Amino acid sequence: MMPLTRRALDWARRRAENVLAALLAAMFVAFIIQIVMRYALNAPVGWTTEVSTLAWVWGILWGAALVLTDEEEIRFDVIYVAIPPRLRRLCDMVTGSIVVAVFTWSLPAVWDYVTFMKVERSTYLGIRFDWLYSVYLVFAVAMIIRHAAIVWYAATGRRHVPADGA
Repeated sequence: MMPLTRRALDWARRRAENVLAALLAAMFVAFIIQIVMRYALNAPVGWTTEVSTLAWVWGILWGAALVLTDEEEIRFDVIYVAIPPRLRRLCDMVTGSIVVAVFTWSLPAVWDYVTFMKVERSTYLGIRFDWLYSVYLVFAVAMIIRHAAIVWYAATGRRHVPADGA
């Protein structure tokens, strides 16, 4: 990959990590406010639960889509690491193709659902649900791209997964 492209992708990944860190910080701050308001001031507020929940959902999907690398994913790979490398490549191609097919097939329905949800708003903050659910579209497209790349690398033999799974 060209050095300029690599630098741009590294910069974008660091910004995605910054967004994820901000989401975790927002979730933590909202949680602390919730504890203080409920137990110290005896004046519970509901918006903190909504912020924590939204930050958690966004953090999971944003992180899985834009921050987590293929090598960092948690896997149950006892069988995968026990099979020969050529069969591993075949497994990568088959499972990657299935993931691409399922996410691609579901994308129009997901788009329809997310855009339809503009009629609803969150209870406390009044944020439109299409904005809240839009992170799933980012996640779905990222999964399509990531697994298409896994299939490509496996098919061309450029991807080597060590026997220990590292």
